[in-house]
Amino acid sequence: MLIWAQYGNMRNMKTNKFGYDVAVVGAGPAGMMAAIFAAKNGAKVVLMEKNESAGKKLLLTGGGRCNFCNAEFDLRKLTAHYGKTGGFLFGAFAEFGPKEIIKFFNGMGVKTKNENNNRVFPKNDSAQEILNALVNRLNELNVKIMHNAKVADLKKENESIGKIILENGEFISARNYIIATGGKSYPQTGSVGDGYVWAQKSGHKIDSLFPALAPVNIKQFWIKDLAGVALENVKISVFQNDKKCFSIRGELLFAHFGVSSPAVLNISGAIARLAKSGAVFIHLDFFPEIAADELQKKILKIFSDNPNKIAKNCLADFLPLSLAMAICRAAGIDAEITANDINKKERKRIVETMKNFKLEVGEIFPIESGMITGGGVNVAEIDHKTMRSKIVGNLFFAGEIINIHGPTGGFNLSQCWSTGRLAGLSASKNL
Repeated sequence: MLIWAQYGNMRNMKTNKFGYDVAVVGAGPAGMMAAIFAAKNGAKVVLMEKNESAGKKLLLTGGGRCNFCNAEFDLRKLTAHYGKTGGFLFGAFAEFGPKEIIKFFNGMGVKTKNENNNRVFPKNDSAQEILNALVNRLNELNVKIMHNAKVADLKKENESIGKIILENGEFISARNYIIATGGKSYPQTGSVGDGYVWAQKSGHKIDSLFPALAPVNIKQFWIKDLAGVALENVKISVFQNDKKCFSIRGELLFAHFGVSSPAVLNISGAIARLAKSGAVFIHLDFFPEIAADELQKKILKIFSDNPNKIAKNCLADFLPLSLAMAICRAAGIDAEITANDINKKERKRIVETMKNFKLEVGEIFPIESGMITGGGVNVAEIDHKTMRSKIVGNLFFAGEIINIHGPTGGFNLSQCWSTGRLAGLSASKNL
């Protein structure tokens, strides 16, 4: 009953046909944006949040700095970052893309800055400033924000959502409903996958969930010896059944459990999907810009110039010592043998290993370990022009709950802002 005491005598809604024009579930980035634009368009809006405050996960983004957007202004290049389903976002971005997102936050007093790879941050590196701007705008537009409002169910009546049932038995009624509950990542912020259950009950297909933007576990036990080793411009190739699935280049960071880095995070979802059908292997080329025969010559020169130097120390001229030792082990070379005692075949094996260092992917980390959740409501069941369900006439979706995600760098928050805005506008028009 405390919820109702906080926001006035809302029991009267039980006798009203509709308490609100638009009810938004989830006060994350997409939900707040949906509520703002629905209210801006004249709708009476209620925004329900299960936590005691809005935007808990938003405050964690970018390590608290909030990389809230990516300034890729070419829409075709922008949507390409989201993979095969990127086209779904083209319409939303055409109306409210990176330029408009930046202008929107600038208009609320947030000064911004661009960093490498088109990443956009608030100038003061504060996610709190982004959240404060959104909450202030919600209050200016008289959006009813209900905190500690835990939704138990969305009740479907005659092919439409009739009401929202709260855990305390009360209900909220509205003409239109927007689900913006996020995924299952960071459950401590309240993202536990409720929205998937409600969407499925309403008739929607939920594409298999998996951790996206997550580190990758490696099976070899000795990987822990490489913890802390960071390398630039490594070619990372993913194989399954002896066939190369794809390759990327980027930074690589070894950890006690396996590998991480933005490049690894961006391919972790694809690795998780592949792992469902069998073993997955990662092949690393530590020198992608140097051909094998050229690298062979460089190794020969190092060994020739230092005949009494042991193998691992010779290779340490190229790579960190712990990695040099791992390369010797993988190549079947005694790391303590002197350069003078290494023959041509052994040198060739060393080069082959440096160009093709093989690792086996271990157990996939749980969904909760990902920065975002892959999978979700199938995009074929959502109208890309409105974010409206093609199955339930007064239901809309926004943000991470939709099965579409991008790489690190502000792409996923951009998706939330854009789909949230479109869902809010559409729901307020569809009255």
